[in-house]
Amino acid sequence: MSVVILGGNECMERQYKELCREYQCRAKIFIKPVGGLKNKLGNPDLTVFFTNTMSHKMLRSALCELKGTGTVIAHSKSASMSALRSILEEHTVHA
Repeated sequence: MSVVILGGNECMERQYKELCREYQCRAKIFIKPVGGLKNKLGNPDLTVFFTNTMSHKMLRSALCELKGTGTVIAHSKSASMSALRSILEEHTVHA
């Protein structure tokens, strides 16, 4: 399963990747706004938005790019590991 995480804390990027790996997920993480988001997102199975730590512009851009792709979108105000864990628990099969 592929996961894209938008927003979050820069210092926790490696921990986000490791947690996704525990759930057998490939993760792309974009902490800061990036240009050309369309080419970088791809077609993920799950997209996680950490809304308190991302700009409105980045949120709108990502939602426009994901519209009609069939990807599952999960929102969380908190960018904590426990928030990501609960999202992954809900949307993946933990082995």
